[in-house]
Amino acid sequence: MNVTKILLGVAGLAVVITLIAVPTALFLNEKKVDSRRTFTLQDYFNSSIKARSYNLLWLSDGEYLHKTQEGAVLLFNVSSEKGQEFLSRQTFDQVEAFDYMVSADRQFVCFLSNYSKIWRHSFTASYSIYNQETGCVHCPGVILISLPQAFVWKYNVYVKASPNSPLQQVTTDGQMNVILNGIPDWVYEEEMFSSNYALWWSPTGKYLAFAKFNDTNVHTIEYPWYGEGQYPETIYIPYPKSGTPNPTVRLLVVDTANVSNITEVVVPSALRARDHYLSTVTWVTDERIAVQWQNRTQSYVILQMYELEGATWRETIERNLMSQTGWVGRFSPIEPVFRPDGSSYYLIMSDAKGFKHLHHIISIYDFSVLWFSNEHNGQPGQRNVYKISIEGSNYSQRVCLTCTLMEDRCKYNSAYFSHDGTYYRMGCSGPGLPLYTLRDSRGAGSGTVTVIDNFCAKLQVKLVTWHSATITFRSARTGRSIFDSYAGPCSQKSDFRFQTSWSTYLASTENIIVASFDGRGSGFQGDDIMHAIYRHLGTYEVEDQITAARHLIDLGYIDKNKIAIWGWSYGGYVTSMVLGAGSGVFKCGMAVAPVSKWEYYDSIYTERYMLTPSENQALYDNSTVTSRAKNFKSVQYLLVHGTADDNVHFQQAAQISKALVDQQIDFDSMWYTDKDHGLGGSANQHVYTHLSHFLKDCFA
Repeated sequence: MNVTKILLGVAGLAVVITLIAVPTALFLNEKKVDSRRTFTLQDYFNSSIKARSYNLLWLSDGEYLHKTQEGAVLLFNVSSEKGQEFLSRQTFDQVEAFDYMVSADRQFVCFLSNYSKIWRHSFTASYSIYNQETGCVHCPGVILISLPQAFVWKYNVYVKASPNSPLQQVTTDGQMNVILNGIPDWVYEEEMFSSNYALWWSPTGKYLAFAKFNDTNVHTIEYPWYGEGQYPETIYIPYPKSGTPNPTVRLLVVDTANVSNITEVVVPSALRARDHYLSTVTWVTDERIAVQWQNRTQSYVILQMYELEGATWRETIERNLMSQTGWVGRFSPIEPVFRPDGSSYYLIMSDAKGFKHLHHIISIYDFSVLWFSNEHNGQPGQRNVYKISIEGSNYSQRVCLTCTLMEDRCKYNSAYFSHDGTYYRMGCSGPGLPLYTLRDSRGAGSGTVTVIDNFCAKLQVKLVTWHSATITFRSARTGRSIFDSYAGPCSQKSDFRFQTSWSTYLASTENIIVASFDGRGSGFQGDDIMHAIYRHLGTYEVEDQITAARHLIDLGYIDKNKIAIWGWSYGGYVTSMVLGAGSGVFKCGMAVAPVSKWEYYDSIYTERYMLTPSENQALYDNSTVTSRAKNFKSVQYLLVHGTADDNVHFQQAAQISKALVDQQIDFDSMWYTDKDHGLGGSANQHVYTHLSHFLKDCFA
């Protein structure tokens, strides 16, 4: 696979574009016969050629659990090559478990079975408690969320002193779509917490903090669920759209030894009287908690420390973060990371030049700070792991643990650290074939054990990366190309990860050049680029896709008469806006689950970038797909959506369809009954097959 990266200037900004071109057989300009085959659409569907990963759960600083392909869980010590059986496959099979959790003392295992998805992160399941000593499985029933000795049932919080202790009910006012205790409502789950829980244990388990959400005033989205019955059902979700009433939230703390003792962590006075969000909750000690609160448009964050004094959480140290050019952070604020003694903490912030000091803090162990960054050699699409050691007030020079490890193969790296940070699993995700190793953090590259080394014999892939605009392909090309677009705020499509996807099939089997482009609004290149689209969604990120295509035409890489564009979600929106711009650059486009109008989308996401409609109405009006409908006459357009999309509602596609019909525009469409934003199950294979057929017709 030839992966070409080009630096392209757009309005004075340096942005990155990636080209993927996989020959039918590598090195076609050579005379010898190459028996290797292409990556087919069926390969993509059945995952017959897919890189393996290595699952791992640290239990201590030197021991971890690994679930084998055969279904057993083995206990490893980092110094041993062979593990001992911790859980047999037969134990999983007793309750048909799909996942598990282990108590800190390793005596109990909580098995999860009967998975049923709700939204992106939330699900229901049956939770079974297994005693390692007795081999007894206790099944308490179906619950929504489970943490060790705490769970949520019917929107109320319960705690247990131990797995065998009686339940103690903490809240009683939980009600579906009205009051939610310990779990987020739809918009907090999707846009703020990115998780299915709103429960936080103090370090020793003495206290449990939980959020209480009130959706009483939130407007409801309704859509039909067709199912199998004679009449469709109706799904109701409290869903705050931009400019409409938000859920209110309170942060409460319960003493698990006395569940009647519930105290409130009160929002700071600067935000109390206006709309605000609860962003992160971080316990420092059992009597000290750090909470981040935001204003509604997320340009202002208060990191507030609280100390427990009697029955009151007293405000102590406060830190204010404010952005003058956009929003704070990338999406929602990342949690502060405290030193082991709780005396100080580390926080990700933009410097005077708009670059983050620490791009992703991993953890702090024995006075060491470990984090991810893409600063090495100034390449936005790579990731490495760094370390700083601390002795008192003295800081060591930062050390990159991964920058020099197999540099050609491993430019996109991650790490999962043991409890004290001595060891870590390094995940090398590309550009070469993925590799997983166990390493000692006390010296770069020391103590290495390879646990997964992917090697693909059927389809060997060669990756070549350039950083100039002087490229010639090594084999003849048809020049047909497609832009694989997302382009949402803080997104990144052009990176060094090795991936097999639908794009791989297009490039390998269909000889279509696939381009991905990170223009203005994209992440990991500083705030100047990321905040360029603040208050202006649907403008610069759309223009930059068109500019990139024109640039590739000028370079002679692609046939100017056979250029397509496609995207999903925000990428579907950008695809539609690009086609609606009437530039004449793109022949066709495919939009899956696109936004059509930002007033139809949720408040947290939309207002972070656009403010509220009353504050920015002209630019809201300028950002709609529907207002560009007349410009679709000269392009081929495929519109795809699921009727049960809880995220980007079917309403969005319906309005695009209506606008195109009003303009007498002929277009193709595909609706997937009772499918959500991800178009899972049978719809997934169908949609990619349909996209493939549409693209071939476009290029015919």
